[in-house]
Amino acid sequence: MSNAAIARSARQRRKRAGEQVRQAFAYLFLTAGSLVMAIPFLWMLSTSLKEQGREFEMPPKWIPEVFEWQNYVFVLTEADILKGFLNTLLVISLPCLIGLFTSALAANAFARMDFPAKNVLFTLLLATMMIPGVVTMIPTFILFKHIGWIDSWLPLMVPGMFGAAAAVFLLRQFFMTIPKELEEAAKVDGMNPLHIFLRIMLPLSKPAVITQGLLGFLAGYNDFLGPLIYINTPEKFTLQLVLASFQGFYTSQWTYIMAGSVLALIPSLLLFFFAQRYFVEGITLTGMKG
Repeated sequence: MSNAAIARSARQRRKRAGEQVRQAFAYLFLTAGSLVMAIPFLWMLSTSLKEQGREFEMPPKWIPEVFEWQNYVFVLTEADILKGFLNTLLVISLPCLIGLFTSALAANAFARMDFPAKNVLFTLLLATMMIPGVVTMIPTFILFKHIGWIDSWLPLMVPGMFGAAAAVFLLRQFFMTIPKELEEAAKVDGMNPLHIFLRIMLPLSKPAVITQGLLGFLAGYNDFLGPLIYINTPEKFTLQLVLASFQGFYTSQWTYIMAGSVLALIPSLLLFFFAQRYFVEGITLTGMKG
């Protein structure tokens, strides 16, 4: 073997060794980051299994001496957490479905159609994302109060059915990555814009649509401020309000709060577990074209 071949082989070995070292450090860094992110969840799980009054004992104990499963039994039977979960599903179902469809319609118009002042309207739409929610909170409350929607689910459902600026932006970015040749071929076959949207754009945009649906579900599922403002009757409480009912002015039943939080986290984990492939793909491909 010549000296050049020996030197080339040595360089390749050093390169592979360097890649293995970088990969090992990357895995080590990601593992450490995952453990740090998991600490709050593990502490929540540990606290949910402790006896009342033992959650703040020093030194802290990650594994309780006695597993108090009664905390979960109390939350499921006495705290109406199942009813709160059903109320939450009723509140967010229509905004997620209808709002996602209307957002996709608007995104398709901004991405594939030409009409006067399109860029100006899209800029104004994006500008609404810069307005903090606390700015519109009081005017919105006064509006819903005058039309008699207070202490009902309507303020939490109806606005979401008209879509959201963030959803329009995300879907519009994905629609722009779809080749225009498919749309032109569909027009040649006699399809109108609505059929093109329903039969071509939506099926090809499944990752982005599922991603936005997942984000919309999580936003509505974890919403606390909206139900707190508009709902007064305990029978209409959503899941987050049921969990907040364990907090009082002087004491908070942290073991019950943590047990309810663990149960409330399960649907989100299951939803992300089954949709993670579409979620990652949708987030990755959305910003490929401006």
